[in-house]
Amino acid sequence: MTSASLLSVNVGLPKNVSWNGKTVFTGVWKEQVDGPVMARRLNLDGDGQGDTAGHGGEQRAVFVYQIESYHHWEQHFGRDDFVYGQFGENLTVDGLPDDEVCIGDRYRIGEAEFEVTQPRVTCYRVGLRMGEPELPALLVAHHRPGFYFRVITEGRVEAGDAIVKTRTGPGALSVADTDALLYLPHRDLDGVRRALKIPALSPGWQGSFRELLEADATGAGTFTAAGTSGATPPAWEGFRALRVTDVVTETPTVSSIRLAATDGIDLPAARPGQYLTFRLPDAGQPVPVRSYSLSSTPGTGSYRISVKHEPHGIASGYLTSRLRPGAVLEVAAPRGEFVLEDGTEPVVLVSAGIGVTPVMAMLHALAAARSTREIWWIYTARGPAEHPLAAEANDVLGTLPHAHEHVYYSSSGGRLTKEKLVDLALPVDATAYICGPVAFMADMREALTAVGIERIHTELFSALPSTNPGIVNQTLRPPHQPAELGTGPLVTFARSGLSTPGGEGSLLDLADACDVPTRFSCRTGVCQTCVTPLLSGEVAYSPTPLESPPDGQVLICCSRPTTDLVLDM
Repeated sequence: MTSASLLSVNVGLPKNVSWNGKTVFTGVWKEQVDGPVMARRLNLDGDGQGDTAGHGGEQRAVFVYQIESYHHWEQHFGRDDFVYGQFGENLTVDGLPDDEVCIGDRYRIGEAEFEVTQPRVTCYRVGLRMGEPELPALLVAHHRPGFYFRVITEGRVEAGDAIVKTRTGPGALSVADTDALLYLPHRDLDGVRRALKIPALSPGWQGSFRELLEADATGAGTFTAAGTSGATPPAWEGFRALRVTDVVTETPTVSSIRLAATDGIDLPAARPGQYLTFRLPDAGQPVPVRSYSLSSTPGTGSYRISVKHEPHGIASGYLTSRLRPGAVLEVAAPRGEFVLEDGTEPVVLVSAGIGVTPVMAMLHALAAARSTREIWWIYTARGPAEHPLAAEANDVLGTLPHAHEHVYYSSSGGRLTKEKLVDLALPVDATAYICGPVAFMADMREALTAVGIERIHTELFSALPSTNPGIVNQTLRPPHQPAELGTGPLVTFARSGLSTPGGEGSLLDLADACDVPTRFSCRTGVCQTCVTPLLSGEVAYSPTPLESPPDGQVLICCSRPTTDLVLDM
């Protein structure tokens, strides 16, 4: 490696920036500093980060970018207006290219010593700063991400300081190669294993790499930069016709509906805990799209859902009051990651109200397998009249040799509380599954965590919580039509109960305009945080994502509808 030097020290405190009608709190704007600056354990004096979940901290105290990459991007974009700190970096350097610097390398600059911990995190805010929205994807595709330093020895640094390598990291894994292992397809798993042997690699990247290896070893799913997803492709694409074979009243407000294939062939087995999505043109206009958990034994060749008639519920009212055997419904294939896992450890099934349905399917699966696992069935409702499938659950539990049943009715003073759950002395090595109202699930998760249970899964049928890094001062509004209706294909956000024509922007732009809760980070098809189940329809990508999503999924940040489509969001 040729000699290297520090060209500029750049700092900046976070500030509010207007962007796409929203406010972003970000520290990506950095300005050059004259004279020495103290490098401390968490950052440089005068510097700060707006989103500490993705930036900053001991492992990401100082960000480094190279003047050679400046020249590359000047040529790529045809620009000549760059200034030091343009890419959000603290240290602009001459030398230290990403394809030569390795994780764990150490360097002395002025009085301070630093260690390389990870590449840049892909984030839309660098594109915001540059006025180049596609830049996060380009940084990865062009192998020029830049990297973070951890401060080993605090001290002053100043423009003009020489950069001296003091130690070579183990593993000889460059920043560019590390970045590619996480964000690009056709990963070298041996390279991932080598990365995990480097102590200096930040814990966040170590966790992502461990998930990658686990997904490969177990075949449990497709690994993306955002985690493991898409365990198996859906059993069929889009919606297919299923015939109603039976409608059974379970309680005054809950009915079970049995479904079979119109051709009499057995339906594909669902995993216990999954749900079906229905498009119901006979229920009203615009056509409602709703999801309901399967409540039956998996693998019987037919499906059963149990639906509660919600007040003013167009879809649930149609299914529970007007539906008759022989009717044909449009149904998307079973989906969902809230599923019973194989194992021998105890199982805790906790539900409230109609949240009983997915855990009932899990209970049936355990009984069908003649499970000898310890099983705790914990259920709460207002009273016996609001307890669907009560006798069925009791009968199934009677076939399991190590089952415990606890039912709580709030109308008679038996409301399930965190304290009562703690008093049950549940086994701490159990895996727990919770389904019910959002507040109930939050309380039960807190209680289960308090007793020492770590493996806890929850099901949420409303729109998933947003992941919008850096966005502040958001006013929470129910999903609604956008201010300006598009002229493209109809887009249905199934969980949000909203259908609207597509516009000129991406599906993510459309969701933002409708206040549909969204999840994103890069907004350019790199990190895959926005990956969303595509229930029906087709999309086109622009820009093309660096890695295609799993089958049956779509990256909403860089896709546009080419046909009417339904998204599970």
